[in-house]
Amino acid sequence: MRQKLEEIRERAAKELEAATDLAAIEELRVKFLGKKGELTAILKQMGGVAPEERPKLGQLANEARGYIEQIIADKNEELQKAALANKLVEEKIDVTAPSKRRKLGSKHPLTIVLDEIKDIFIGMGFDIAQGPEVEWDYYNFEALNIPENHPARDTQDTFYITEKMLLRTQTSPVQIRVMENKKPPIRIIAPGRVYRADTVDATHSPLFHQIEGLVIDKGVTMADLKGTLELFVKSLYGEDSQIRLRPHHFPFTEPSCEIDVACFRCHGAGCPLCKGEGWIEILGAGMVHPKVLENGGVDPNVYSGFAFGMGLERVVMRRFNIDDIRLFYDNDLRFLEQF
Repeated sequence: MRQKLEEIRERAAKELEAATDLAAIEELRVKFLGKKGELTAILKQMGGVAPEERPKLGQLANEARGYIEQIIADKNEELQKAALANKLVEEKIDVTAPSKRRKLGSKHPLTIVLDEIKDIFIGMGFDIAQGPEVEWDYYNFEALNIPENHPARDTQDTFYITEKMLLRTQTSPVQIRVMENKKPPIRIIAPGRVYRADTVDATHSPLFHQIEGLVIDKGVTMADLKGTLELFVKSLYGEDSQIRLRPHHFPFTEPSCEIDVACFRCHGAGCPLCKGEGWIEILGAGMVHPKVLENGGVDPNVYSGFAFGMGLERVVMRRFNIDDIRLFYDNDLRFLEQF
């Protein structure tokens, strides 16, 4: 039995030395140390050994097992180190090599023009104000002098969440919130998303963007409104831009008007985009109604003001000669990459 143990040690060392991969080492481990391995088979014969010889043979068997386990561990470590070194050579990375250029996006055309509009009004001394898109009926309608039976409050035009809560149909509620929290003089614009139950076509969308403007101070007149908007249009579209004011009616302004810009497609001759009129409406405006001032906590006997609201999409269409509002929301890269 001693001779067999010595032979197993020698053969294990010789065969492990010749092993070239981790799979071969595992096979040899099973061959010598597994449940049906050679060393295990020797140990099963210990019952036939004289009692006085068993301790010595048991010690020799344990030494043989320890020896084989050790050379297996050493060989494993040797092959793992060699594999890692080979991997490092094969997968060497040249950190000085130029990387692939990442394709960068660009601003959406709505964002481009909104930033320009903000810069124009900030240059005129306006601040930027914000308000919630989910709004109370009071701020969206009542405080703006829109009575309960007004068509603008109809469920066919407004997305109601509850009887008194809705998705705002305009950014005008922001002016009430500003007046409640700030004393005149006030000079703000409030850009943001608004929602109306409109049918989608070339010039209408149920989700679009508005920019509300509000100026309140002592002695503010309609002339200030006209001068402000004329400066805005010429700053955005160029000095040769033409505008016109048309009398109109809004519950929250008195007197009221609409501002049109000459159609960029037909230059006033008339086309399908401008519905044959030669002009495109870009915003509504007027002097703030005294009742609206009162609802905002401002004394109409001391202060006056003007307000305006424009649809950002229509302004951008005029700015970039775009004739279909749906292009802004189609996410077509062929369109967006032009900007």
